[in-house]
Amino acid sequence: MLGGNVFGWTIDEARSFEILDGFVAAGFNFIDTADVYSRWAPGNSGGESETVIGNWLHKRKNRHDVVIATKVGFDMGDGKKGLRKAYILKAADASLKRLRTDYIDLYQTHCDDESVPVGETLEAYDQLVKEGKVRWIGASNLSVERLKESLATSATNGFPTYQSLQPHYNLYDRQDYESQFETLAMGHGLGVVPYFSLAAGFLTGKYRSEADFGQSVRGANMGKFLNERGFRILAALDKLAAELHTTPAALALAWLIHRPSVTAPIVSATSPEQLQSLISAPQLELSAGHIAELTSASAW
Repeated sequence: MLGGNVFGWTIDEARSFEILDGFVAAGFNFIDTADVYSRWAPGNSGGESETVIGNWLHKRKNRHDVVIATKVGFDMGDGKKGLRKAYILKAADASLKRLRTDYIDLYQTHCDDESVPVGETLEAYDQLVKEGKVRWIGASNLSVERLKESLATSATNGFPTYQSLQPHYNLYDRQDYESQFETLAMGHGLGVVPYFSLAAGFLTGKYRSEADFGQSVRGANMGKFLNERGFRILAALDKLAAELHTTPAALALAWLIHRPSVTAPIVSATSPEQLQSLISAPQLELSAGHIAELTSASAW
């Protein structure tokens, strides 16, 4: 699943089109974005990624060949945030306009709003589905309790049910998902599409000391990974990458792909070279021994 958070942020529209074209040409079709991408960047107001994707869809005339996922909930400024029904309906229309489409394949709760009953949020999604504006719904950044409550509320009231879960999960960040969400996701047949699949770039191997932090805008957050466990994971990735003639990034993604509960890791790229490394991951043939080696090195 291609992460669209970089579109209109660390890469411009022309380079974004190049990445999108390369991703689709390689046989993939699942693209993830959010209304808030990338409001945090200087000069941006939110919606930049959706706008780039919308322009690409319009230019390539390929809307029905790709699966578009976007999200709602984070603060867009001017009071535009949360999971109230009235706001979700307006936010969905705004996303549809930016994406230059009349339907969203997967519309996801981006973050929880505990001031709103889950039933009100699901009622909004029910209306959007009935209007043909949304096909399926998904959840991200909900607590286990709120996710369970949402699933039960959908079943009781005949509302659309969350079909996917987008958790923070990768070879380094394992404990929260595996201890709290994995069993629930598998029990309910949720498609799991992890974000930060490469730990914001740490698992590519390009951040090995503080001297490397200046390589990208995400470098400032790498310090938390530079510990005994982090270096053990990198060592295992380096060893297997050399054996299998691949990259640490492709290996880290392949490990996720082989997790029984994972449907498709989300990964972003800012250059054709990065993209080539990432799209090779599904073709990697890992033995049970390779998987066990990575699982052991990253044990929590």
